[in-house]
Amino acid sequence: MTDTLVCWKCGAPITDLPLPIGRLAECAACRADLHVCRMCEYYDVRVAMSCRETIAEEVKEKERVNFCEYFAAKAGAYSGYAQESHAARLQLDALFGGGPAGTRQDNGKTVSRSQADAAREQLEQLFSSRGKGEI
Repeated sequence: MTDTLVCWKCGAPITDLPLPIGRLAECAACRADLHVCRMCEYYDVRVAMSCRETIAEEVKEKERVNFCEYFAAKAGAYSGYAQESHAARLQLDALFGGGPAGTRQDNGKTVSRSQADAAREQLEQLFSSRGKGEI
């Protein structure tokens, strides 16, 4: 494990910020909030509320800035989780033909659609089956 403070999201070194890290501090490289649970020494997904500090109030969003008074910046907080999660989502989408809202697969290629087109298609599918004598 390294003693260098790095961004929990992108892994960029945090060298230009005064310590302790302020509540509104951001990563210079990716603009991610730094006063977050994921960057804290007490963050541990294996314990209740993902926090080893037993008297701290629960923070629901672990990747957003918070007011926790027990925050202690953790050296080497980057785990590559965000990139791994994104890569896994892309693999699932490729496997099952899914994708972001407003896209569809057409002969293996992703084709963009407007949200209005996607909504219209869903309505047509819904009402076309009911127009055949079904109620």
